[in-house]
Formats: sequence, structure tokens, C-alpha cells
Amino acid sequence: MVENQIEDAEKAIEDGVMAIGKEARGFNDEFMEFLRKYQVIGLAVAVVIGTAATKLVNSTVTDIIMPIVAVVIPSGSWQTAMLVIGPLEFPLGDYVSALIDFVIIALVIFLAVKYMMKGDMGKKD
Repeated sequence: MVENQIEDAEKAIEDGVMAIGKEARGFNDEFMEFLRKYQVIGLAVAVVIGTAATKLVNSTVTDIIMPIVAVVIPSGSWQTAMLVIGPLEFPLGDYVSALIDFVIIALVIFLAVKYMMKGDMGKKD
């Protein structure tokens, strides 16, 4: 009788372990399907490349474009450029830099999407 109880307990433990193993495999398969379906890996790669591109654009604007703009600004220092209207002073240097960053990034995205859409249109015909 004790032997039967031990065998039953072993069988219950084995069944429990098998069920946990099936659930783990099911979760793994479900997770991999999620990654494939929503192209999460591609999204992660795009975020990393986008971050690197943003750094490149920021550096280009800060180190190349804004020194050219500084020549046009009377004070010569674009970081401290101010718009003075009566008693109000608006610091414009960083804003102009961010605006140029945005325009460059938007232009690059526009051109990339336009190029990709042109390729898609060619495949459908």
C-alpha cells in the first residue's frame, strides 16, 4: 500500500514536471511567434540605427552647420543667440539647432520612405 502511494506520488510529480515543461515550451513557441509576427527584432534594429543616425545628425548640425550660422549672427556665438522683445529675452541658439536637426531627420526619413515606396510600386505592376 505504501509502495502504491509512493508510485502515485512519483507519477503525480512526473506529470507535474511534464506539464510545466509543456507550458514552458508553449510559452517559448508563443514568444517566438510574437517576435516573428510583429517583427520586433527589425524594430529593435531600427531603433538602434535611428539612435546612431540621430547622434550623427546632431553632430553634423552642432559641429558643421551651426558654426556657419554663427558667422551670420552678429555676436558670433549661436549658443547664446537671443531674441529680445522689450523686457523679454528668448534664447534661440539651442532651438535653432534642434529645428535644423528635425528638418534634416525629417528630410532623410521622407527620402527613405519615398525610395522604399517607389520600389514597392514597381513590384506590384
